[in-house]
Amino acid sequence: MFVQISIMKRNRKGIKATDWNLSEKKSQLLRETEYAVLVGAILDNQTEEQVQEYLDELEFLALTAGAKTIKRFTQKMHHPDSRTFIRKGKLEEIADYVEAHEEITLVLFDDDLSGKQVHNVEEVLKVKILDRSSLILDIFADRAQTAQAKTQVELAQMQYLLPRLRGMWTHLERQKGGIGMRGPGEKEIETDRRIVRDKIAALKKELKVIDKQDRTRRKNRGQLIRVSLVGYTNVGKSTILNLLSKSKVFAENKLFATLDTTVRKIAWQGVPFLMADTVGFIRKLPHHLIESFNSTLDEVRESDILLHVVDIAHPQYEDHIKTVNNTLLELGVKDKPTILIGNKIDLYRKRYFDDYLDHQTRNELEDALLENLKNTYQSDVIFISAQEKENIDEFREKLTLLVKQQYVIQYPYMAKRW
Repeated sequence: MFVQISIMKRNRKGIKATDWNLSEKKSQLLRETEYAVLVGAILDNQTEEQVQEYLDELEFLALTAGAKTIKRFTQKMHHPDSRTFIRKGKLEEIADYVEAHEEITLVLFDDDLSGKQVHNVEEVLKVKILDRSSLILDIFADRAQTAQAKTQVELAQMQYLLPRLRGMWTHLERQKGGIGMRGPGEKEIETDRRIVRDKIAALKKELKVIDKQDRTRRKNRGQLIRVSLVGYTNVGKSTILNLLSKSKVFAENKLFATLDTTVRKIAWQGVPFLMADTVGFIRKLPHHLIESFNSTLDEVRESDILLHVVDIAHPQYEDHIKTVNNTLLELGVKDKPTILIGNKIDLYRKRYFDDYLDHQTRNELEDALLENLKNTYQSDVIFISAQEKENIDEFREKLTLLVKQQYVIQYPYMAKRW
């Protein structure tokens, strides 16, 4: 059973507005490239450079979902407008641009909108309106492969939808209730709320069963040290797992390529351990999405060692480290033994080193960056390039040493074998 809610109106191209088929399989849909406009708000505690960086990420999310961005709009404001999020003048400017470009079918907001705000903006722009959370949920729904991931995504979609139902039912707003105003509209809203709440309860029950099965599966893995790859999305975690385990885990240059936790057994210098590739984190990740993926993130909670992978070539890598550390803190695993892996060091050199720099100067600059990261994050740090297989042997040595240390602590009788 799935919830379907349709807003009965037509946009300027004669197409019905959004149909919410929250558990419909993506494979049944025709995938066509859409053209999008991005909208960001520069609030008091933000700079224009920060918001442009957020919009860069939103554009990458849009590309991952199958949409091409052709224009960006930003507006400075003290606080969002309660009715339309952005101010009237900027909304009219966007409307004029959308009207002049027939190919635009989508406007993406970098912040979450209420159901009422989505409706009001859609009334003006006459195209589909999505916020950051709904875009991420759409990508997750497209990428989910296993029953667990699909259930987790559907739960997150339902939790996202529930508080927005009233905004979607504004075509019945004259039947809100009250004396002389009671009608079928209010009943339909309440019926849909009940359906969604029941579905949320059923999905949570289903996830508990799956979680119990996963715990049993983890117990049956034996007494092996567990290592988890964590980090921002699209930093190369799956590529590293493929390299170390010689497996073929799906990896591509898009956000959230991995949703389902993949575990591989690895042995180096005769020392066996388990390595798990987990879902990537991102800024402004919807909180209910983290809650829905709690059972998947149990792999991180139960791990003995964390490999925090960072795209060291990214201009905002420090912000990414902060985002991941905050999420790990929320999960209660921040104090686990950790190696900070600066991946894509080859791209870092291409972007930041002048072609005329001599070899010694390059090494000195890299060493200074390495020491700075060690002192800042109080963690062991290593630079590698998983794509170019650079510094992999040193990384293996460092990881194996840490695994041996954990065996001595947790399974001392097993450590005597090496």
